[in-house]
Amino acid sequence: MSRFWSDVVKGLTPYVPGEQPKLANLVKLNTNENPYGPSPKALAAIAAEASDALRLYPDPNADRLKSAIASYHGIRPAQVFVGNGSDEVLAHVFMALLKHPAPLLFPDISYSFYPVYCGLYEIEAGIVPLDANYEIRVDDYIGRANGGIIFPNPNAPTGRLLALSEIERLLQHNTGSVVVVDEAYVDFGGESAIALIDRYPNLLVVQTLSKSRSLAGLRVGFAAGHPELIEALERVKNSFNSYPLDRLAIAGAVAAYEDEEYFQACCAKVVASRERLNDALAELGFKVLPSAANFVFAQHPQHDAAELARQLRERSIIVRHFRQPRIDQFLRITIGTDAQCDALIDALKEIVAN
Repeated sequence: MSRFWSDVVKGLTPYVPGEQPKLANLVKLNTNENPYGPSPKALAAIAAEASDALRLYPDPNADRLKSAIASYHGIRPAQVFVGNGSDEVLAHVFMALLKHPAPLLFPDISYSFYPVYCGLYEIEAGIVPLDANYEIRVDDYIGRANGGIIFPNPNAPTGRLLALSEIERLLQHNTGSVVVVDEAYVDFGGESAIALIDRYPNLLVVQTLSKSRSLAGLRVGFAAGHPELIEALERVKNSFNSYPLDRLAIAGAVAAYEDEEYFQACCAKVVASRERLNDALAELGFKVLPSAANFVFAQHPQHDAAELARQLRERSIIVRHFRQPRIDQFLRITIGTDAQCDALIDALKEIVAN
């Protein structure tokens, strides 16, 4: 710790991203990346943009991308904000819309960047426990003083989905602060709350192109909401970085939205593999939570999760284990190709038999 650090830095506990190991013949099922590559149209658009034009700054407003997102979701460009992945979008959301005297409410088991951002922006965290089935209970948020509410849907790392009707019920009872629905995984089995933004001016929906559109390496995310919420985000963005998305990211993201057939086919393959993996894990005695994401959350009653993760790693299979109260006996397993899932199941058969 340096004497030159600010008090804010001294008190931070940074987010720890999923490991990106460099192992030979690795089956990588720990960071929820899509096992299928980006749309060929997106790759072609990126290649075409990699030209002499790179000497010029990109469009600071990313108008082409905002228009593509708005058209896809049936909203207006003025209702869309874009940034470098949903994490940067969320950072601006915390500063622009969630920094208030009252606490920010979010689940105790949720995306671990939320408490990090609370520390960074000096926001009081109001932790709301999931129920015994690891589900969000809307009633636990209603009537509770807050400076905002945020949660992933489907939730991470559990994968459990909150029905759109329940989100609307929360909005109806919480009109005095912003409700942020973080939909990183919604395309694998959920219904987006973007359909509600015209009815609820305090609703903000955040999505990413990293998961369902296979562009994790490009870093593109967006928020959708009332134009007044979007204006707040633009004010923060333009006080921080007026050129957040580069030319390659804009071109690739627009093309990804234009290739609906490829997008739907990839999502369908992931969902089919998820259900197949669920069945195989259940046959091995695992308890698997219902998932609407591109991962499953599973525990085995007779085998320690950390030991399972260690033994899988010895076999060059990486899954995610969280050393966190209530979930330290669960493994979060990304849905890979069927071949990758088969390798996982074969390894687990060997491990749990001993």
